[in-house]
Amino acid sequence: MSHRPEANLTIDDLARETGVTVRNIRAHQSRGLLPPPEVRGRTGYYGAEHVDRLRLVLEMQADGFNLNAVKRILDEMPPGSAGRVLGLERALRAPWGEEEPAILSEADVLAGLDAKSPRDSVFRRAVRLGLIKPLGADAYEVPSPVLSRAAVELSALGIPPERRLDVEEEILRRTSQVAKAFVKLFLDQLWLPFVAAGSPEADEPRIMAALDRLRPLATEALVSTFHLAMSAEVERALRGQRGRPRMMSASPAAGRPSPRRRTPV
Repeated sequence: MSHRPEANLTIDDLARETGVTVRNIRAHQSRGLLPPPEVRGRTGYYGAEHVDRLRLVLEMQADGFNLNAVKRILDEMPPGSAGRVLGLERALRAPWGEEEPAILSEADVLAGLDAKSPRDSVFRRAVRLGLIKPLGADAYEVPSPVLSRAAVELSALGIPPERRLDVEEEILRRTSQVAKAFVKLFLDQLWLPFVAAGSPEADEPRIMAALDRLRPLATEALVSTFHLAMSAEVERALRGQRGRPRMMSASPAAGRPSPRRRTPV
């Protein structure tokens, strides 16, 4: 639902709103993960903070936190801040680019990979690397159509599929390291100090502005560094080629006379 619920949800309403069963809502209450409802008459009523807390619990569980760890985190949060924390968490998880995944048929995916069937090693490797994701019913998600088009272009240059996947795997490995460096920078210098200070509401605009700036900055820095690295690698490769001894060619087309065997007199 898009509206912010007032404190008028019964426990059944809360279950429908969040997708959490009534049994689990009661269990979360007994563990102290949820504040008590507002009791009117004999009925307890829940509101926006209960909805936000339950959604936050679900997201933290999906991240691998057990309920004891979730409770410790929730206990450290100021009352009524679950919605703000949930919004910040979702902002951090938002896509870091504007590229939209593509949905392709099995035939299109096979053609792009130069594979004959999903049993081919190339196809299985592309799935393992996350370059394609089976969705069922003859549909596959391609998370990065740009990377997929680059593979098609490399194929047109005559580069075999296994070699293309070697390059794509190396790109994924290297860029993962760069991504970890930027995430660590953000966490160490901005996010963790913000959380340690109790996630003050007054600092939220600064954190969000830093996150918004970091997204394009990380991309710009990566692309710029790649350009520098590519230029340096090409120059090194050319120097290496110039330093190799040139072999004498026996071909008349090379413009050099072929060595002749001397005949005995």
